[in-house]
Amino acid sequence: MTIAAVLLGAMSSYVANFLMERSRNRYQLKTRWDDKKLSAYETYIDRMRACIFLAAQLYEQREGMREAEKPEQELLADVAEAGRLRGRAFERVMLLGGDDVVEAAHELNAAALEVDWQAAGKTAGTLQQWRDRNRAVFRAINVFHEAAREDLGVQGSVSGSKHPERDLLLPPLRQERNSSPR
Repeated sequence: MTIAAVLLGAMSSYVANFLMERSRNRYQLKTRWDDKKLSAYETYIDRMRACIFLAAQLYEQREGMREAEKPEQELLADVAEAGRLRGRAFERVMLLGGDDVVEAAHELNAAALEVDWQAAGKTAGTLQQWRDRNRAVFRAINVFHEAAREDLGVQGSVSGSKHPERDLLLPPLRQERNSSPR
């Protein structure tokens, strides 16, 4: 009877240690992948925003809304390089992201390409269409943020009743700036 109790105690300790160790390993693996996902999502959004900034710079320069800081060919090369880096960041999202994150990234890429194409003159459009495309890309960024937060288990939301949709921050029209007293 004593031997059976010792064997049962040893077996119980072994099973408890095994289950605890397995749980700890799963937690470490999940944490490791969550860190990699966060890094991938952060890099992707950073690359996305860099592309949008460069596209805006190119568009404003081409439309005479901004003084030329660089030759147009150099800006086009910068936009192309930023797009290449955005593509690499997108691939990391594809490797690590959940289904909703990947789908949101696809939608975001499509919206961003429309901005790139109009900035480079590949797609014709008015200033209003330019602004609408930029609004669409920033809405897509927010959808991506929501999907990424959910995938990472982050509580809260970046949209909804507590965080209403924000519009683009735009400078006043030229006439308004020129007619206002200094």
